[in-house]
Amino acid sequence: MASRKVPPRKTKSRSTSLRKGARKAPKQEKLTAGAWFERLVALQARLRAPNGCPWDREQTHATLRTYLVEEAYEVLDAMKSGDDAKFAEEMGDLLLQVVFHSQIAAEQGRFTVTDVIRDVHEKMVRRHPHVFGEKRARDAAEVLRNWEQIKAQEREGNGAKKREEKLKSLLDGVPRTLPATMEGSQLTRKASRAGFDWDNAQGIFEKLREECAELRHASETRDAARVEEEMGDLLFAAVNLARFLQVDPEIALKNANAKFARRFREMERLSADNGRAFAEIPRADKEKLWEAAKRGERNPAKAK
Repeated sequence: MASRKVPPRKTKSRSTSLRKGARKAPKQEKLTAGAWFERLVALQARLRAPNGCPWDREQTHATLRTYLVEEAYEVLDAMKSGDDAKFAEEMGDLLLQVVFHSQIAAEQGRFTVTDVIRDVHEKMVRRHPHVFGEKRARDAAEVLRNWEQIKAQEREGNGAKKREEKLKSLLDGVPRTLPATMEGSQLTRKASRAGFDWDNAQGIFEKLREECAELRHASETRDAARVEEEMGDLLFAAVNLARFLQVDPEIALKNANAKFARRFREMERLSADNGRAFAEIPRADKEKLWEAAKRGERNPAKAK
């Protein structure tokens, strides 16, 4: 949203300010988290009411999908920025998505936000028997193993689809709608908890080299389907390596994207400073600008 221009204000003397000291900004009302949450739920219901906001009333679970993903990424970006106010704001936007979807479901008689909160509360208690029950866990790895076992028991107890011809899998529960890197990371993580994993990172580095060679060979055949398959195998191996090294591949790739964009814009700036259009300069000169942009990141003082 474009910022509004505020007309310049006249400077008041200290005495005038003191005389008008009664005009202070109203104090923030002190309410509990629960009370504010109830207000937020009521506000969203009001926006969806017949005399509410036309845009809010038009939304469905499907139309809101993009916003849900965007808000999650904006939370990650704010978290990295170190700006606590921005972090809190984006967390609020993400929370609003939960409330919004719950309101739509409530209108359809499916579930309410109370069901959402109660279910996650009961699940957290149930999946932490080492805290709320008699079970004990020696370390985080054992906590995760217990977590997966409890999830499997829950699926059986809840009457999950039982088909004679289809065996239950430890990979059940990984949503196919996840971004590819997140899905791959979750699949390999679940497999590793069942003991199907590399002994060390060196094995995955070797796998990456193998997949690179296969992709290079496939590219020479000009078989588009095979090239796509081999490219997928290479990316999957990279995601698996990230998981093994305890790196979130989605965040790592987002950071790499941001770094590339930052350096590319710096190349464009350097080119413009020299009076040249970036797109028109030779490839060799572009490479030199790229190196200059990298040096500038390492030593900002010398780049100026």
